[in-house]
Formats: sequence, C-alpha cells, structure tokens
Amino acid sequence: MKSSDRNSSLDSRINQTLKNVQGLLKGRSIPGKVLLTRRADPPEDPSLRSPTFGRSFSEIDAGTSDLMDISKEAEAQDTSKQQNNNTSANKLKPISSNVEITSKEVQKSVMGARATDSARVMKFTKELSGSTVILEKLRELAWSGVPPYMRPNTWRLLLGYAPPNSDRREGILRRKRLEYFDCVAQFYDIPDTERSDDEINMLRQISVDCPRTVPDVTFFQQEQVQKSLERILYTWAIRHPASGYVQGINDLATPFLVVFLSEHLEGDILKWSISDLSPDKISNVEADCYWCLSKLLDGMQDHYTFAQPGIQRLVFKLKELVNRIDEPVSRHMEEQGLEFLQFAFRWFNCLLIREIPFHLVTRLWDTYLAEGDALPDFLVYIFASFLLTWSEELQKLDFQELVMFLQHLPTENWTHQELEMVLSRAFMWHSMFNNSPSHLAS
Repeated sequence: MKSSDRNSSLDSRINQTLKNVQGLLKGRSIPGKVLLTRRADPPEDPSLRSPTFGRSFSEIDAGTSDLMDISKEAEAQDTSKQQNNNTSANKLKPISSNVEITSKEVQKSVMGARATDSARVMKFTKELSGSTVILEKLRELAWSGVPPYMRPNTWRLLLGYAPPNSDRREGILRRKRLEYFDCVAQFYDIPDTERSDDEINMLRQISVDCPRTVPDVTFFQQEQVQKSLERILYTWAIRHPASGYVQGINDLATPFLVVFLSEHLEGDILKWSISDLSPDKISNVEADCYWCLSKLLDGMQDHYTFAQPGIQRLVFKLKELVNRIDEPVSRHMEEQGLEFLQFAFRWFNCLLIREIPFHLVTRLWDTYLAEGDALPDFLVYIFASFLLTWSEELQKLDFQELVMFLQHLPTENWTHQELEMVLSRAFMWHSMFNNSPSHLAS
C-alpha cells in the first residue's frame, strides 16, 4: 500500500472513531476518559517540559482530551456531517469514513494536547495540593494522561503506595523505603553460601535478563541501572514465593524506574547517567520502584503463578472479543491455524512494553494505573484495539506471515497519535460490551 493511501486510511479511521465515540457517549458524564478531538493548538508554555524523553510537553501527552471538554467545533462538524447509516456497524468496526480530513487537520487534533491546557494542569495541581487527595478524581484526570512532572507523585498515589493524606505522606514513604533497604540487606546483600539452590538459580536468571531489558534504550545498558533492576526484582521475587521471578516482570519495572528517576534527572533519557545521583537518591528511587511494582502485581498475581492462569484466561477473553468486533479477522486467523496464545501471551506478560516505542510507555501506563483494580479486564479491550489496528493487513497474510508480522509489529514510528487511537477504540468497545457480557457469548 502506498504511503499516501496509508495516510488517507489513517485519517479516515481517526475521524470515524472520533464520530463513533462522541456519538456513543454524548450526554454521559464520564470525565477523564480519553477521546480524540479537533481542538486548536493551545499555546505551549516553554516552562512545561518533559524531563523524561527530551520532548516537548505537548508531544509527551499528545492527543489526550477530556470528554467534558469536547470542542464545540468538533461537535458542530460531527453534527453537520452525520449520515443516516448503520451506526452500530460503525461502532463495532470503525474502519471506513466518508468524511475526508487533511493530514494537517489530523496533526492539529493530535497536537491539541489536553495536558498542555492550563485549565487541565490547574485541575491536577488542585487535586495534588489538597490536604487529602480524592483518588477517584485523580483517576479521572490521569486516565487521559498525566503531565510528566506530576507523574511520580500521581503514580505513587494511584497505586496506593503514598497515602491520600498529605500530612502522613512523608512519614509513610520514609518508613516504606527503610523497609525496602532492610529487605535488600537481608535477602540480596548476602553471600551465595546463604542462599538455596533455587535462589541462586533465580538470581542468575535475573542477572541474565537485566541486560536484555529495553535493549534499544542505551540508558538501561548502564551497569548501575542493571544492578538497581537486579536488586528490585530479586527482592520482590524472594518476598513473593508463590510466583517467584518470571521473565517479563523485568520489563514491568522499567516505567517506574524512568518516572521516579525523572524527579532527579532532566533532559533526554538517552543522555541520562545514573552515576550523577547520590547513593541515597538511587536507593530511594529503587525503593519507590519496588513498592509500586509490588502494588501493580498484587492486582494480577495469577498472571505469574505456575502456568500463568490469569494470562491464559485473558487471552481467551481477547479471542472472544476480537471475534465479536471483527469476525473476518478472527475467522482468517482461525483458518490459518494461528492461536492467540502464540502472540498475545507476550502482550499480557509484558503489558505491551515490547510492542511499542519506549517513549510511549509512560503515557500508556497513565491509563493502566488509572484503571486500578479493573486493569486486567480493560487490558483485553486495549489489546483488541491494538491488534485490529492492522485488521486489513492481517487478512492478507498466511500463517507464517502472520507469525512474523505479529512478532515484529510496525510500531517503530508510532507517535502519541496512534496510541490515542488505540485507547479511544478500547474505551468505546469497553463502554459497549463490558456491562453486556452476553454480547461476547459465542
């Protein structure tokens, strides 16, 4: 397919998804969920810069919007161009559109980032500066993206690591960090003669996996970074014997490490050096990563126990959902003999970290953490939306080509535009199906 054809197809999909989501949710009060919108670019504040990846604030949170702030212009265009067609079919498969918008308009809709909106930043500031944070309000805001410099505190609160009460926060964080240091001294900083054979083997596996973690980001190749990962993962595994260490958990620690280091290191992550930090700061970052990783995995323990039954259950749900949303793709994959476990297992195991560019991961995780206890079920909708991004391409491939394509998805040039499309479709389908399980019955 020519590049111009791809752009035209993407433009029409963006516009149709915008129309479908707005049409589905118009009149409902569901603040905080991500929707695409055609807003004019807000003036960029040069003081609002992401410390994480050396990109502008608007680029980091591009494409996010608040349902309650859908622009009047977008609604007027949507109303005037709405056609009397089968809306339920459009909702299930927003692939084609009769409305043409130029690439420039698409870019404007993406760059109209809600996170750069001063009113939105003020909402975050108000929630985070109160004596007691109302977590439900914070979740609503965080779902559509967190301003990078507010991300560390927001993530600690969303995961329940930091308490909502600001008076207790500093004391609790200090106590939890000391508890982590004690665990490291008790379990990690000991000679191998004091470890069991299983513990030695587990530590050896972790030490092998750490250098393989996010190999395309040079920061993670620094020896001190790998040692920090090793301490976090080994300590977690020792304290969670029901699962122990499972390959893939190393990936899940990386977003936390980057976000908490961003409180101390500025600029492009490719230029970061962890050796610039004092040992105390490194230790505190490690402790925060450990506890936040623990909180995250507490909600999906059976994803990493023997035979990983939680992941297998979600892969089955993903197969059922894809069959209902895009039956031709589901049928083609079945005819070719491709099982969802062959590609989707890694998606659930690593939460898509290996499938998208790393600079998009923290934005995706804003939505993950905002979902809270509902995350495992919502992952099914995100991954269905992710897979069906390539609906047309998948139907043209045979078994071998499908395997190769799904193992090396063409996401290397993805921007926040594509990620917001995935999240918007996931939210739409979740709204349609989650409270109507019979719709997913075979």
